[in-house]
Amino acid sequence: MTVADGGLCPERLVLEHVTSRWGVLILIALRERSYRFSELRRHVGGVSEKMLTQTLQTLERDGFVHRDAKPVIPPRVDYSLTALGEEAARQIWELARWTEQRLPAVEAARTAYDARRATTA
Repeated sequence: MTVADGGLCPERLVLEHVTSRWGVLILIALRERSYRFSELRRHVGGVSEKMLTQTLQTLERDGFVHRDAKPVIPPRVDYSLTALGEEAARQIWELARWTEQRLPAVEAARTAYDARRATTA
């Protein structure tokens, strides 16, 4: 996969699903344990019901999330990671940790950039 591949290559679509705003947060949350829909929505925070549903369906279709619907009243649906989802979540978690650790360097780079831009404007 290269940057010039365009928007239609399958690898790029999977990457978009996994690294989307909600995809990242859902995968990291499910890394802890399985969640019911409402629990997951509260845990992630800020995600609409519609967006959570769409993201979970996409991640389930891609093989990252397992949806376990239990035939009880009221209905109970639990979401968990598949083996593939565990692997993806581990990679995302490492990137998130790296980002957290390197934030001071990023902030310093931003400050230096803004200072250079201010003197040339």
